[in-house]
Amino acid sequence: MHINHFAIPSDHPRARSLYIREMLVDGFRRGLVVPEGLIAHGRGEAYDYLLGERTTETAQRAIKAAAAMLLLSSRPVISVNGNTAALCTNTVVELAKVAGASIEVNIFYRTEKREMAIKAELELHGAKRVLGVGSKASARIPELQSERRRVDPDGIYAADTVLVPLEDGDRTEALIRMNKTVITIDLNPLSRTSRAANITIVDNVVRAMPALVEAARKLRGTMSLKKITDNYDNSKNLQESLKIIKGEA
Repeated sequence: MHINHFAIPSDHPRARSLYIREMLVDGFRRGLVVPEGLIAHGRGEAYDYLLGERTTETAQRAIKAAAAMLLLSSRPVISVNGNTAALCTNTVVELAKVAGASIEVNIFYRTEKREMAIKAELELHGAKRVLGVGSKASARIPELQSERRRVDPDGIYAADTVLVPLEDGDRTEALIRMNKTVITIDLNPLSRTSRAANITIVDNVVRAMPALVEAARKLRGTMSLKKITDNYDNSKNLQESLKIIKGEA
């Protein structure tokens, strides 16, 4: 990773935000991120400002439910796109280990070179098996026309639960129609992805992923997993997130 730390003073009030931007720019230079991904990040960053750039109690509840759901699942899969690979590959790999999940590359702007770059980044951080690359993505999500319809028959296609950080709404809706449980991380509580998913973590992925790892570690082996998921109400959580954004909570 080639980030110019000297360009970002440590006492800058936006230091953390600027560092994340630099991580994405570095990911772009290394072929992980596409220009459209930079635009998408900027849109999400605006919502993060409104949330106070913090993990709210509402997000914490969703994180706990998401961790419980992953641990309850028999075939959980973590879907990785370019932005996720650039920002939190290490926590993706760690969560997969803790939750017993598979990791699959799935990108909207699909090229073999970019798939291989993301796969290499995951392997660099300890991933032993990365699905969905090249000819492995031989299955198709019905009723989806984008390149994200191509999935691994041993991964997302066969999964019971899919974690889709930084997702597009079309695929979230398509996965729901396939009767899969979908967990997403999305800073916009009004997006189609947020509203369609079973569990939506309204938080920045760089905060949510480490928190998910921690929650999964704490919950692993406990008897309360089903109770946690049964008591979770995604619609209520989204409404609470909107109140926070509007300054009403």
